Amino acid sequence: MPTSSRSSTRPSSSSSAASGRPRKGVLIGVLIAVVALLAGWLSQYAVSGNSSDDGGSGSHSASGNATEEDRSENTAAGDPALLKLARRDADDPFARGDADAPVVMIEYADFGCSFCGKFARDTEPKLVDKYVKKGVLRIEWRNFPVFGAGSERAALAGWAAGEQGRFWQFYEAVYADKGNEKNSFTDAHLHEIAREAGVKDLDRFDRDRASKAAEKLLDKDRTEAYGLGAAATPAFLVNGRPIAGAQPDKVFTDTIEQAAAAAEKTGKGDKAGMDDAKSGKDAERD
Repeated sequence: MPTSSRSSTRPSSSSSAASGRPRKGVLIGVLIAVVALLAGWLSQYAVSGNSSDDGGSGSHSASGNATEEDRSENTAAGDPALLKLARRDADDPFARGDADAPVVMIEYADFGCSFCGKFARDTEPKLVDKYVKKGVLRIEWRNFPVFGAGSERAALAGWAAGEQGRFWQFYEAVYADKGNEKNSFTDAHLHEIAREAGVKDLDRFDRDRASKAAEKLLDKDRTEAYGLGAAATPAFLVNGRPIAGAQPDKVFTDTIEQAAAAAEKTGKGDKAGMDDAKSGKDAERD
């Protein structure tokens, strides 16, 4: 097993080209954010370290003592342009937590990614209990399949599960089984996962995962990730501040708490970011 938290790589050039076609809604906010994120993403690697298998020694210390004193309030608040990528749709089946939570964590991940599974099993449940249930954090999923056709099939199936209100159950079922890492995700296997997730109508599930709407969302999410300079999974934005890889818990808790404190200090709970996100969604519908 690789030791780097950057557990995935870019797909083949043909797949990348097909998935990189511009989408109207995605590019509104992305184009103005690319330069800022590229700089931020690279600096985050320096802060958080590259390895999620180092026992937390490098990443933990980097996110804890010395750098904690050096981080500015502006850094904790996140990049304003990247804050606009949070959708904050109260009816979004691929998000959990209050739509007006002061902190939004966007997760770019692949259902076939081993380190995405590590995050889903080891870290995310703690974040849900500690922050999501208390209204501090909202988690928004983005499909970023980089391991080929099997990962794409799983992403489309996840969208179909979400159409029946079972996305997060599907998410948990996929990542609970380490055998799903880089899996081909055949139809029979996806049906098995869907049943485990409580998806009731498998005929509708099949229609939905083969639909144009599923393809559109997949392409939108993936284009957004590549547009931001992400090249591996998992990758995260916490109120516009990047985290690369399945880092130790403390990296996430420190970043979330700093972002929450920054939002509280403004007295706005990132109201501007929420309004911008809503405006972007309205424009996209038009």
